[in-house]
Amino acid sequence: MISLEEAQARLLALAVPVAPQSIPLAQATGRWLAEDVRARRTQPARDLSAMDGYAVRAGDGPEWRVIGESAAGRSFPGNIGPGEAVRIFTGAALPLGADAIVIQENGTRNGDIFRQSDGKPPVRGDNVRHAGSDFAADDLLVARGVRLTAARIGLIVAGGYGAVAVARPIKVTLISTGDELVAPGAPAGEDQLPASNGVMLAAALHGWPVTLADPGIVPDRLAAVRDAISAARDADIIVTIGGASVGDHDLVKPALEAAGAKLDFWKVAMRPGKPVLVGQLGNAITLGLPGNPVSAFVTAMLFLKPLIAALSGARFPLPARESATLGAPLPACGPRTDHVRARFEGGRILPVGPNDSAALKGLASADALIVRAPDALPAAPGEIVDIIRTS
Repeated sequence: MISLEEAQARLLALAVPVAPQSIPLAQATGRWLAEDVRARRTQPARDLSAMDGYAVRAGDGPEWRVIGESAAGRSFPGNIGPGEAVRIFTGAALPLGADAIVIQENGTRNGDIFRQSDGKPPVRGDNVRHAGSDFAADDLLVARGVRLTAARIGLIVAGGYGAVAVARPIKVTLISTGDELVAPGAPAGEDQLPASNGVMLAAALHGWPVTLADPGIVPDRLAAVRDAISAARDADIIVTIGGASVGDHDLVKPALEAAGAKLDFWKVAMRPGKPVLVGQLGNAITLGLPGNPVSAFVTAMLFLKPLIAALSGARFPLPARESATLGAPLPACGPRTDHVRARFEGGRILPVGPNDSAALKGLASADALIVRAPDALPAAPGEIVDIIRTS
């Protein structure tokens, strides 16, 4: 059994980013950049007005003769001289010769005469957005390996782009194993369970750059599990759900070996999710997740999503940890890294029970996991703990 940190490092060491493709920025939300994006233009390209008012020369005034107008996209074509002003609107280019804006609220206009009324002579740069104040041509806008948010996409468009290079979607096959499973919505007998894990993990990957395949429920037969794994060998990631432990009906490990997979590690010192299994089958990375639903969810957060991110070229593929103030006591931790379901209430993080790897109701009410180091001492309310958000 290896530590969580070692397991994540060994998994990510197997991940070679897939080939990039160019896609329109309108379709790029949530993707990771495959190359640095540098500005093709300067923003703003000229000095612009930050307010509606009058463009003037600093030190002039308090009265000017208005000689024209400048609006966004329709700049004043001439120059202004001493004692002259141009009516200007937010976002419009400053006329040549102007270097300050007197906002319209600070003056009055009578015909073509504008008179300042606040008694403050204009100073160079007043209410001006200077050329290049946001970015200049060839500035680095967004670095390779950074995930694209709406704001970053807006920045890249402003930098002169309509498309960017990102990794192609990652091909993921989800294989649910178990004689006890029935299809979602089908009647379940007392010794049967609805196959919730595949649907849950597919939902967790909604909006991620993946294409999902699901061959359906695979029975607990070595040949059936082997054949399902072999049939998925063209995927980037083969995920098996269930059958990864040590029972007589836990067939994923021998099935992977029978399919020709090379195993890298099995069993991780974490709770829930100890029987995680990682290997390779040809160019595919195999990831065996536990069948208990909370374990499947947590290990997908800590292994499957980071693996997808790494294959997509993410610079920082592991889930971000944050700090939060504990709102209820926690007992001492055992020898494994523990992930306690929790939710925020009144600005503090509270554990959500029961802490059972099969209890979905508690997981559904959680919005974070409290991460506790192996052999951690009891924690009291008010202490600061590490968390990972679950949504």
